[in-house]
Amino acid sequence: MKLKKERIYKLFFISLFTVAFLASSLVLSETFYSDEIKSELYKKEVNNLILLRPDHISERHRFFSAAFLGKPYRSNTLKGNTTNKEVLVINLDAMDCFTYLDYTHSLIKADNYYDFINILKNVRYKDGIVSYKNRNHFFYNWLENVNGIVDVTSQISLDNANVVLKYLNLKANNELYLDGIKVKKAKIYYLKPEFINADNLENFKSGDYIGIYSNKKGLDVSHIGILIVSDGNYIFRHASSIDGIDKVVDMNFIEYIKGKPGIIVYRNKL
Repeated sequence: MKLKKERIYKLFFISLFTVAFLASSLVLSETFYSDEIKSELYKKEVNNLILLRPDHISERHRFFSAAFLGKPYRSNTLKGNTTNKEVLVINLDAMDCFTYLDYTHSLIKADNYYDFINILKNVRYKDGIVSYKNRNHFFYNWLENVNGIVDVTSQISLDNANVVLKYLNLKANNELYLDGIKVKKAKIYYLKPEFINADNLENFKSGDYIGIYSNKKGLDVSHIGILIVSDGNYIFRHASSIDGIDKVVDMNFIEYIKGKPGIIVYRNKL
């Protein structure tokens, strides 16, 4: 009888602990939404874009990225840090190079506005958990955390890609670029512009995500954009912060990367 009571008490406390753990997990994973999402400010715009999208998925990078051409460049549109709760933000009126890719990539397979929001969570945050620590702060995080993304840098010009070991987020003086974000050891492949020519341009695909490699310690890229191939033209479409531009624009890809330390090429395989 005593053993039976002990088993009952044991099961009770295990159940109590499980309930408490699940409750705390729900609180930790609770998503806070920006006012734009709560008011469904962009619902009509997003649904209209999805209705007009090309049937073939390979054409959708060009279609959705073009929808934001001319939109103003604006940094720091995301909300959240080590002391303030992360908020899921959608701002289709102004964007930086990372949020521009977030929105474009999230629209590719979305079937409606609400689907777009759910996909955006998983594109911007590891495991779709909206928190500052889970945010994909570095381009390399896309390779780790975004389903279907692969690194094809070394396939563009065989035997010419450089590889370097980086400690992302760690500056040369051992300070952090981003407080509260763990240093990440990463093997980075990049290709110098001089190895990109008429013989290997065909190895790129329209919709490839291009990162401009950074020589700085602790950083993988200084900028990102989308490669669009149209009628034999290779276009770098990106949210530019260059003085006098400050918007989403198209630039000649080969001309843009001249003089840059290198490029990183990620591809969506889905």
